[in-house]
Amino acid sequence: MKLSIRHETIYRYTALLAYTIQQLRLTPREELQQHALSWQITTSGQRHAYTDAYGNLSHMLTITGQYDALSIVAQGLVETIYPYQGRLNAIETLSPLIFSVATRLTEPTPQIMDFAATSFAGNLAGKTFNTHGKTQTPEALKLAELIFGAIEYQSGATLVTTSADDALSLGRGVCQDHAHLFLACCHAHSIPARYVSGYIDPGTSSHAESHAWVDVWVEDSDFSGWVSIDVTHARLMTDAYCRLAVGRDYDSAAPIRGVRRGGGEEMLDVNVQVMPVQQ
Repeated sequence: MKLSIRHETIYRYTALLAYTIQQLRLTPREELQQHALSWQITTSGQRHAYTDAYGNLSHMLTITGQYDALSIVAQGLVETIYPYQGRLNAIETLSPLIFSVATRLTEPTPQIMDFAATSFAGNLAGKTFNTHGKTQTPEALKLAELIFGAIEYQSGATLVTTSADDALSLGRGVCQDHAHLFLACCHAHSIPARYVSGYIDPGTSSHAESHAWVDVWVEDSDFSGWVSIDVTHARLMTDAYCRLAVGRDYDSAAPIRGVRRGGGEEMLDVNVQVMPVQQ
């Protein structure tokens, strides 16, 4: 499949801004199941390209001088291949164990430990989700279903700083909350799992084209490695997905993160369009 993607982010400020530095993870990852046929990032300021600790193609953007608005546009054409059973057949340079460490957003609190234990014992029969850090694809998909049932999808219900525990207490959230709770449940059982940011061809879904999901390390009878699961839709990743970055949570895989000096109040407008291109 070929996906035409355009991601525009506009910041507006109530006062003049003197300086900003932004970390951009807006370039599709180079992986076996996807390849950027064309891609460009348009913005003011100076950009320095680098690859971060998780293998994400990134840029450091710095802008000086007085201004009251900032536009960042990433766009291009990405060719994707359907990954069999959501499997990522890639040579990994990092141990999956680094993705079994909890973060502030994915801490397995007592509430999450209870949720994970009940879910695993009551629905997964304790067969493969266990303290030995191993699971299989069917059980991981079942966990995704349980999480979606526990956190109703509601746009605007949470913030990017909302933890998995807070989202579970609220019972409402968006894709990043589903992903964080999945990671927290896996961390509670020492199962490697990582956050994925990217885009999705929404089709008839009402969910935004900018999306977040997870990779989980499985030990199936015929495969050992990463399997990519969309927790919000409780399904395996398909060729309708474009992967931007992986990390331990939103903070380490966010498309845009940064700090600024001045500017007063900030207003943010994001527009993402993802369309399949006819072959």
